[in-house]
Amino acid sequence: MPAHAHDSGGEQAPPHGDARAGRRGSGRREPGGLAAHGPVDDPVVTARALTKVFGRGESAVTALDAVDVHLARGRFTAVMGPSGSGKSTLMHCLAGLESPTSGTITLDGVKISSMSRRRLTRLRRENIGFVFQAFNLVPSLSAEENITLPLDIARRRVDRDHFDRVIDAVGLRDRLNHRPAELSGGQAQRVACARALVGRPAVVFADEPTGNLDSRSTVQVLEILRRSVDDLGQSVVMVTHEPEAAAWADTVLFLRDGHVVAELGEPDRDSVLDALRVLGEGAGPLVAQEAASVPRERDGADAGQGEGRGSYQRPGA
Repeated sequence: MPAHAHDSGGEQAPPHGDARAGRRGSGRREPGGLAAHGPVDDPVVTARALTKVFGRGESAVTALDAVDVHLARGRFTAVMGPSGSGKSTLMHCLAGLESPTSGTITLDGVKISSMSRRRLTRLRRENIGFVFQAFNLVPSLSAEENITLPLDIARRRVDRDHFDRVIDAVGLRDRLNHRPAELSGGQAQRVACARALVGRPAVVFADEPTGNLDSRSTVQVLEILRRSVDDLGQSVVMVTHEPEAAAWADTVLFLRDGHVVAELGEPDRDSVLDALRVLGEGAGPLVAQEAASVPRERDGADAGQGEGRGSYQRPGA
């Protein structure tokens, strides 16, 4: 990963390059660098009036309330919000894992919100990559077999050149014959990243991909996602509660109470925290929950050891 300029606080900014060329950037700027979320020039995923209600009658809960979302192709988008804001529900609906109550979703030019279950299953298998917090590897398969499993199920040929590029990007060449039980948590999540990328999906959805990782492994996984955008032209959408993780993205969307309330372009850790504070004025739980989630350095903890989370920075910070 190339070195990148440092901000005034001495923390290294994540790699962006020309990553924002596809955004219109016409949203009205708010304090803290925030803008109203709006259309992009080349969307990979679009949702309009997306609503998701769980339950019925008096027990009904509206997780998403007529949300419009526009995710740029070939960009890294992070989604943040307090517990109950709708961020995970949004990702599940956009990825075809949840059916919306109403509204439309278009993924890579295909309207998926009204697809049959069979067609949706096929689309997820061929056009979407997933990275989950819990890795979701098959214990009886080797790392290589786990990586190629979606292609094998779809009866698609493995592009060995692309496979090699992905393996080199995730740094797993010497672990391909190992089973999940023989891998560390960070290595297992890198296998999951490779599995998501190897089929050249239209978009990769990552749901809290660093939530179970130590500091060192967290940086490795975020580097992989960032490089997949910069080097492979991949589109990535990541749900996270960690400001440091969100800082690796090109754009951060903020949800609250089932609504997209703002977006932040060219984020770094400080601007994400500033945005959370601005959005939290008059809505205290947003700042309280998100700011409290910033990883702290553990006394005597080695960032590369154990299951605990330490604070982390990008390489060279």
